[in-house]
Amino acid sequence: MLRAFDLSLSLYESNSIITAINENRSMDTDTLFRTVFRESRRIYELTGGAFDITVGPLINAWGFGPVDRSEMDSAMVDSLLQYVGMNKVALVETKIVKDHPAVKLDLNAIAQGYAVDVVAHFLEELGCRNYLVEIGGEIRTRGKNPKGSFWRIGVDRPDYGNMIPGQQLQVIIDMHNRSLATSGNYRKFYEKDGIRITHTIDPATGYPRDSRLLSATILTDQCMTADAIATSCMVMGLEKAQAFVESLKNTDAYFIYGGEEGAYQVWLTDGLKKYVESP
Repeated sequence: MLRAFDLSLSLYESNSIITAINENRSMDTDTLFRTVFRESRRIYELTGGAFDITVGPLINAWGFGPVDRSEMDSAMVDSLLQYVGMNKVALVETKIVKDHPAVKLDLNAIAQGYAVDVVAHFLEELGCRNYLVEIGGEIRTRGKNPKGSFWRIGVDRPDYGNMIPGQQLQVIIDMHNRSLATSGNYRKFYEKDGIRITHTIDPATGYPRDSRLLSATILTDQCMTADAIATSCMVMGLEKAQAFVESLKNTDAYFIYGGEEGAYQVWLTDGLKKYVESP
């Protein structure tokens, strides 16, 4: 099942549907691809463009895709920005139609969450009433754990270089039949000329997003939605992300951000407060 998923949505699979689309080879999409594409467009519109799967050329150029990074300057950014925007791509029946061959898709900020949903739906079809599915840090739970308690999920501290999940926790969240996804810049980054380059690329500017928001954890029903919204929040920055999350139904958030003196501070939605505890 996951092999079929990779053959549809993985940029690292040479025979996948998304690779064929990015290389302008004629290819029909499948149900997996169409589901992710439609949800991507919905969240693109919901976030005012903060979530944009056409940001692929910029992600590659900055060095966070499957190819070597480019030497980036304002001219390079401007040359790539002309191919960014979901108004430049459409799903027509079973095919993706692009305004220009240079338009490329990157579904990494939503596909991993959708993989969790696919596995969870499979388990539910088998009659499984208690489960935890985790793929790459994106999580979906149902029911209770073997101890008879609700599933408890740790959220890592966003320390730069904190590469081992679960080693340094910021908070523990009780999960009640929901999905959780976290986006942050503390693991995917590199330094160049003394400047930290992070993997959150702002589709509006073409540059890595630098803000006080260090980690965004989102809880909602579908994991692919949580995945995409968490990425969107990192692009928006703290204040816009707070207002955005509070405007959504059935969505909770836990944000970790930098304070004035460097100490971590947190903000969370009211609906989440009774489900969090210190590690």
